[in-house]
Amino acid sequence: MIPDELAIIDRYFRPLAGKGAFGLRDDAAALAIPADQELVVTTDMIARGVHFLDDPADTIAQKALRVNLSDLAGKGATPLGYVLSVALPPDVDAAWLEAFADGLRKDQRRFGLELLGGDTIVVPDRLLISVTAFGTVPKGRMVHRSGGQPGDELYITGMIGASGAGLAVLKNEPGPWSHFSKRERDFLVACYQVPEPRTALAPALIKFATAAMDVSDGLVGDCDKLAAGSRCSAVIEAERVPLPPGLAGSRDAELIARLLTAGEDFEVLAAVRSEKAARFIDAAKRVDVPVTRIGTLIEGTDLTKLVFEGIPLSLSQRAFVHGRVGTAK
Repeated sequence: MIPDELAIIDRYFRPLAGKGAFGLRDDAAALAIPADQELVVTTDMIARGVHFLDDPADTIAQKALRVNLSDLAGKGATPLGYVLSVALPPDVDAAWLEAFADGLRKDQRRFGLELLGGDTIVVPDRLLISVTAFGTVPKGRMVHRSGGQPGDELYITGMIGASGAGLAVLKNEPGPWSHFSKRERDFLVACYQVPEPRTALAPALIKFATAAMDVSDGLVGDCDKLAAGSRCSAVIEAERVPLPPGLAGSRDAELIARLLTAGEDFEVLAAVRSEKAARFIDAAKRVDVPVTRIGTLIEGTDLTKLVFEGIPLSLSQRAFVHGRVGTAK
């Protein structure tokens, strides 16, 4: 049986509250921002059946927080704090809440931020979690989508497609992963359930990136957004895009297109001037964030061109878009 709202706050969320939250005993929190910094704000929600399945409660909490940290990372921001709103269905119990709070606690310690407040309600059906995260950047230095220029090189952190493949594993959808070992399948599932926000890369993005954003709705579609914001077009060389173990090196055009448009990668796409690329790569290595050059911004206003060894790949979709027929996570 689900505890009541006040009991939930007292037992599970109050211990997570930071100094600016006043023990969650006030109607709002206060954030102290250094004079040479600006506040960066982002918000995302996740819902059962859309962004997660019947996953462990701690991983749901971590995903809810990390998708927001990924947005902050893409802007070059350092995490500061967050507010949390949860709509809890009747099947949530004390054990679930304990695990959920533990997931938040672990990530607060790891990423150096604190709970500032939020809201808790009980609903008749679907579990829904909304996080608004706050970060800081030096004044005037937030990395936008709009600063890229033709000739800038495009880089991606980590790998693309692991989350989409992980969801396919969880849903028992056929694919190459059907023949993977349990360890390989578990790795893909973990990428879907608990993404890795690239917060350590933020200083390098501020210093070297002309434009950047996190990749949440699919690499191709999000590259469309960055290029459009920069009043450019783009080319992605699919053979350069790092894919997960077991799928890397695939020459299956349909599979590659699926992985590059599936979404939920939560990696960072960055445009970097060619003369700064070597220093950007070195800076990423120093904080142990893998980056790979995958393409280029070019003149024009066309949608991103996805090519494999120079041959255009056809796409049934470019990105996940909520409410659009034919897109589903």
